[in-house]
Amino acid sequence: MTGKRISCWRGLFLLCLVAASFTGPIFSPAKAQSEPVLVPDVSQRTVKLQYGFSGEELLLFGAIAYPDGRSRGDDIDIVVILRGPPQSIVVREKRQIAGIWLNADSTEFRSAPAFYAIAASRPLEDIVDERTALIYEFGLEHLQLSPASAIDLDEQERFTDGLVDLKRRNALYFQRENGVSIEKGLLYTARLQIPPNVSEGQYIAETFLVQDGRVLAAESREIEIEKQGFERLVAVAADKASFVYGLIAVFISIAFGLGAGLLFQRN
Repeated sequence: MTGKRISCWRGLFLLCLVAASFTGPIFSPAKAQSEPVLVPDVSQRTVKLQYGFSGEELLLFGAIAYPDGRSRGDDIDIVVILRGPPQSIVVREKRQIAGIWLNADSTEFRSAPAFYAIAASRPLEDIVDERTALIYEFGLEHLQLSPASAIDLDEQERFTDGLVDLKRRNALYFQRENGVSIEKGLLYTARLQIPPNVSEGQYIAETFLVQDGRVLAAESREIEIEKQGFERLVAVAADKASFVYGLIAVFISIAFGLGAGLLFQRN
């Protein structure tokens, strides 16, 4: 069923591509004479987190519309990035003192993405140079994380590496080189895995068209990841009625404790 659906999408994009080649007014005259245009989409705009959610594979696909209607073949590359909502994260460094591991230095990042995944048609170092990678945040080593306070550059790099490593081990940050397929220079597809421990919120799927180390076009699509069912009820209760939620949580804990105590007394 999935294969048929993807084939339909590809057919639709080919039709759009053919139409674009015959309808010049779709593009502005200045742009129509120079750069190609991206027509991206995603397999689903909403991902529902509910009981038993074990992850989801997201398909990012699209077409490349050329002003003259002719493909540039192997001369182009595609980079796709899926990033989650920014969040404030405190990173603590542990040190062994007198044989005991204790929290030592710490720093706070104000806008670290809750989720970051990148895929490209080739290794990133073969597609763009260091400067371009920094500008567009191509790659985990080029993420621009903003510390909440001024810290030494070496210290910032150490904490940044620690945060990225922690996120990678939890499958929330990952990088897939050679993870984008381009067919005849016209259609592209990429698959990114959303892990079960992902946070809810608004995500951005970005697509970049690169040629000779230069970004020619960029487009984005929004994706909503939201909780459903009992999980959403609990989340809304904790956010909107935190006092009542706390009382209910305490009551449930006491009830379970009393029930366990009675059970052990009978045995």
